[in-house]
Amino acid sequence: MTTFSAATSLHSGRDPQTTLIRITEVMAIVGLARPTIYKLMQQAESGFPLPVKLSNSTARGAPVAWVLSEVQAWTRSRIQARDRVAA
Repeated sequence: MTTFSAATSLHSGRDPQTTLIRITEVMAIVGLARPTIYKLMQQAESGFPLPVKLSNSTARGAPVAWVLSEVQAWTRSRIQARDRVAA
């Protein structure tokens, strides 16, 4: 399993706005399980980024990936929300 530091170093030097990451890396970065991530995507108020389709398939289980910068921004927003509550 990929850890956050491994996922970060794997993409160092790449543009996070155009780097697509798969679900295992998303899980490693945000620290949530796959079902929780998919539940968050269904809740607009969560702000969790939606994936990018990697094929034209409409079948369940079609390949998708997330934009690295969007996942990082969501993670930063969770940290900021914590800091606002703590202040």
